[in-house]
Amino acid sequence: MNALIAQVSPFWTVVIALAAIAAIVILIIIFSFITTYVRALVSGAKVGLLNLVFMRLRGVPYKLIVDARIMAVKAGLNLTSDQIETHYLAGGDVVQTVSGLINADKAGIRLDFDRACAIDLATKGTEKSMIEAVRTSINPKVIDCPNPKAGRSTIDGVAKDGIQVKVKARVTVRSNLDHYVGSAQEETIIARVGEGIVTTIGSAESYKWVLENPDSISRTVLNRGLDTGTAFEILSIDIADVDVGENVGAQLQEAQAEANKNMAQAQAEIRRAAAVALEQEMKARVQEMQAKVVEAQAQVPLAMAEALREGNLGVMDYMRLKNIESDTDMRKSIADPSQSSGQGEIKK
Repeated sequence: MNALIAQVSPFWTVVIALAAIAAIVILIIIFSFITTYVRALVSGAKVGLLNLVFMRLRGVPYKLIVDARIMAVKAGLNLTSDQIETHYLAGGDVVQTVSGLINADKAGIRLDFDRACAIDLATKGTEKSMIEAVRTSINPKVIDCPNPKAGRSTIDGVAKDGIQVKVKARVTVRSNLDHYVGSAQEETIIARVGEGIVTTIGSAESYKWVLENPDSISRTVLNRGLDTGTAFEILSIDIADVDVGENVGAQLQEAQAEANKNMAQAQAEIRRAAAVALEQEMKARVQEMQAKVVEAQAQVPLAMAEALREGNLGVMDYMRLKNIESDTDMRKSIADPSQSSGQGEIKK
């Protein structure tokens, strides 16, 4: 009997040791989660102990999930731990999302959990956030137009009389949570308002009308529905400053006149060059005709010599021709005093 007990006791010793180790491990696990479990239980936001264990196995910070659920339940929002955990696994900020839901609920703004999660994920990695979207929906924000960060201080437009008008506007907007995801942001609002202001100024007959009726600019721009397709709802457009700029029309006319003058000068130069070329061409033709005359005159003595050789012209006829030429030269000299005086000087 003692021998049997001696043989069995090592086996039971091992079993008892393993059971003790297992119990210690279970107690350690229970004690590691018991604080969070009890805190959720006494807060009225009960989370199962097994759920906490499974969260730990999935690598989810169960304390963060529990804290977010406690916040929601205390604020009267019925959010389950599975919903919060799912949003965390999707990459969302659960604390910020729950805080935004609480702010919207207290302000009487209709916002469900799915849309809040979508807004939080859409603003991730940007300058926006879920909290800012809800706060802007509660307390409207003012957007400067144009944006000072863009390096411009005014929006410049030109009236029909050519005078430049400089305008600075402020746009009051609030978030449109129903269309926040996938919609245009502040940059689109600024661009559309600037376009509307420039169009309104450009349609004015005179810059004086713009200076006298700055509120008409805001009314005209506001009636264009510039917040369509954006994440905001425009509440008002206020003209903060209106100033007169340069006389753009006069500058354009001056530039046009200068361009016309340069064009006219260029055309005149073309005509002058054409006239000079024609003159040179005429001179060349004159020289050509003179050469032909000289050539023809050179043929006269040859013809006369040929006529003398052949007997067609007598010597007396030739001498009579020479006398006629002399008489002709004398008459020319008498008719032209300058030639006669010149000849007299030569004779002297």
